[in-house]
Amino acid sequence: MQVKQGVIVKKSGDKSVRVRVTERQAHPKYKKIYTVVKHFVAHDEANECGVNDAVTIQSCRPISKQKSWKVVDRTPAIVTE
Repeated sequence: MQVKQGVIVKKSGDKSVRVRVTERQAHPKYKKIYTVVKHFVAHDEANECGVNDAVTIQSCRPISKQKSWKVVDRTPAIVTE
């Protein structure tokens, strides 16, 4: 099972969220550090996650055409005004 950490950028629908996962990698030849951003659609069974929440997602069986990840843990966003 793969586990990734990211931030929710969109509530895609009922029990679905779009998660942005940011990873830093080094180029194999030039050793320059660059950022790779990927988006995953994850299943949120409790339907409690909101935008800007930090979440941990885990791979699972395919739930729909695009969803093969599920939300395991979440940290609510801190809103300051």
